[in-house]
Amino acid sequence: MDCVKLGFFGFCFFLWLPMVAASDNLLSPKGVNYEVTALMAVKIKLKDESNVMNGWDINSVDPCTWNMVACSPEGYVVSLEMASVGLSGTLSPSIANLSHLQKMSLQNNRLSGPIPAEIGKLSELQTLDLSQNQFVGEIPSSLGFLTHLNYLRLSKNNLSGQIPKLVANLSCLSFLDLSYNNFSGPTPKILAQSYSITGNNFLCSSTSAQICTGASKPINDARSTQKVSGHHQWVLSVAIGISCTFVVSVMLLVCWVHWYRSRLLSSSYVQQDCEFDIGHLKRFSFRELQNATGNFSPKNILGQGGYGVVYKGCLPNRTVVAVKRLKDPSYTGEVQFQTEVEMIGLALHRNLLRLYGFCMTSDERLLVYPYMPNGSVADRLRETCREKPSLDWNRRMQIAIGAARGLLYLHDQCNPKIIHRDVKAANILLDESFEAVVGDFGLAKLLDRRESHVTTAVRGTVGHIAPEYLSTGQSSEKTDVFGFGILLLELITGQKALDAGNGQVQKGMILEWVRTLFEEKKLEVLVDRDLRGCFDAFQLEKAVEVALQCTQSHPNLRPKMSEVLKVLEGLVESGQAEDSQSGTNLCEARACSFSRIYSDVQEESSFIIEAMELSGPR
Repeated sequence: MDCVKLGFFGFCFFLWLPMVAASDNLLSPKGVNYEVTALMAVKIKLKDESNVMNGWDINSVDPCTWNMVACSPEGYVVSLEMASVGLSGTLSPSIANLSHLQKMSLQNNRLSGPIPAEIGKLSELQTLDLSQNQFVGEIPSSLGFLTHLNYLRLSKNNLSGQIPKLVANLSCLSFLDLSYNNFSGPTPKILAQSYSITGNNFLCSSTSAQICTGASKPINDARSTQKVSGHHQWVLSVAIGISCTFVVSVMLLVCWVHWYRSRLLSSSYVQQDCEFDIGHLKRFSFRELQNATGNFSPKNILGQGGYGVVYKGCLPNRTVVAVKRLKDPSYTGEVQFQTEVEMIGLALHRNLLRLYGFCMTSDERLLVYPYMPNGSVADRLRETCREKPSLDWNRRMQIAIGAARGLLYLHDQCNPKIIHRDVKAANILLDESFEAVVGDFGLAKLLDRRESHVTTAVRGTVGHIAPEYLSTGQSSEKTDVFGFGILLLELITGQKALDAGNGQVQKGMILEWVRTLFEEKKLEVLVDRDLRGCFDAFQLEKAVEVALQCTQSHPNLRPKMSEVLKVLEGLVESGQAEDSQSGTNLCEARACSFSRIYSDVQEESSFIIEAMELSGPR
């Protein structure tokens, strides 16, 4: 009897699902989570041979714990990360019932059927990647209603028809990839910042449908055709034969010359792969980077850390670059690596290190960046034997502001947002004008085995890592705020995060030392003695206060980067106004007023712990 009841209820459930998709009024029956219902409807249409959706259960009240599902703090499903998991079948229109969805990644599966037009109802969608599947039919015009869409990739499918003008007119798109499909008809004007439509052989380059389809047809009426004499036909045939032979011979000669030259030249110009070209980003061959760095010579090493070794290189066009050779390339598959690199490449800001390009082989992953002539902030702070410090107080404050602007862009202006996870002086680079440039952003996510709202690997440097990230592996923008607080203290003190300021502090690191001196109102002892007393006491007090707020143990108590930046900019502006009114020189007024006191305190400190980098699974 129980089996009969279960069968009856199961039958009713399958009849009920289409009704759920058809009416919003039925999405929230008492005791049923409508997002669970929508996800289960999606699951039914998919073939899951690898059982990656085994944990998806209709009786669950919270889908946020399911594999490949991520939720917002309010508990809404905002991300489906289902790339490269062996799924087949079709995509259910019920996906539209996940009304808060922001990111959907289904690339590199075997999904077929049409792309549901209902996706156009996902008004908050920012990233949609359905590439490398077997979708057929036309692109739904409804995708053109997704005004928040920033990244759309439909490449390597079997899509056909014309490119909808509504999709082409999405000006908010940073990247649109429609390559390697079967699109036809005129090519509309595409407003995306970067796009690729290569590999569509039936696509007409003209924007006019009349030009593409209105070519004159040959006249088939025999009565209007003039007969050509047999002699003329013979002459015409010979002429055509000779012409074709000549053209083919020239083409073969050109191909042979090109092949021969490529064999002679071991280093060629930077190759651009149309499939991966997103405007400024280039794909390098391994041989090119090998030649540029002197076969990765130890003499060309600029630095090394948890992510890999950085080499100085020179390209054939004499451009000096920095080549980062990643330590653990096996952590990401090729498709995922391409996607993440493209997302990093789209993050463009004056305070972010621009990505020139990348190299990817079966066992190598390399990233190419511009060379920073002034090195890192850590390098400049550790310099010794100089008459005058290259980083004076004002320059250090400007560096803090530049780093804050870069992090703010990653957190609030990137879609999806990027969490750095390793903010420290060694990752803040300085260009020729000593402008702060945030480097290594996005690498923690790029090298993680599993994408989820819970991270399985902790990456960063002990002393700079927020306590919640170190203990649980969960990161957020507040993780970067903590790291920025430590960076600010490094700029003030000139010391490493794990240098103890007092020999009696066992493992309190620099943070405990600063808190103690802040409470004792002895902040002048904190200041880097290389500054020789040249600092602003008011700015010092406020900067230390900001750093301590950023490094509070609970993430909810820390300010946002926007709030931090506002305070720092206010400090610098007020200091500049005060200097212009007083007309005095700050350094002359303070002239090494406390260097002796600071030196006495520093002589007592001999307990130093070297920073340890984490770069893999915990």
